[in-house]
Amino acid sequence: MNTYDLTVPQLKKTLKNLDNWLGAATAYAEKKPFPVDHLAHARLAPDQFALVRQVQSACDNAKFIAGRLTGKEWPAHPDTETTFEQLRARIASVQGFLDTFKPDDFKDSSERKITLPWTEGKWMSGADYLIQFALPNFYFHINMAYAILRHNGVELGKRDYIGGMPLHAPS
Repeated sequence: MNTYDLTVPQLKKTLKNLDNWLGAATAYAEKKPFPVDHLAHARLAPDQFALVRQVQSACDNAKFIAGRLTGKEWPAHPDTETTFEQLRARIASVQGFLDTFKPDDFKDSSERKITLPWTEGKWMSGADYLIQFALPNFYFHINMAYAILRHNGVELGKRDYIGGMPLHAPS
């Protein structure tokens, strides 16, 4: 399995799941009723990012992972979203960016030297970046978004978190 297979398809799938959760939150808010955008500012703890920032961070991490591993410039997002509609548009934008990648783009990505803005010139290999930092950070923000929605009553379960699986019929 190559780096492309470990990143782009899974990032796209997980962002699709996140978008589905925001859709479920919208349906939940309509049933109650209350304005769904109130949930954009919900958080689990006073010192933790609100849902809006968790979604922004998950999106940023997805585009940073693909961009850094391939050397491809990622789109800028100014973090101005305040509504579910805007958050869903950001997710769609990042998914569109991920659609531009092909497996060949990731050739030699495991050996690429990755520097991060706060590492003062220090670097890590693409493989270490992906495994030790990038994927855990992406899933951290995905988990927090899921937990904030669940904490606020949105009916989501493990299948919503995992999403579809590539199952094959017995032969």
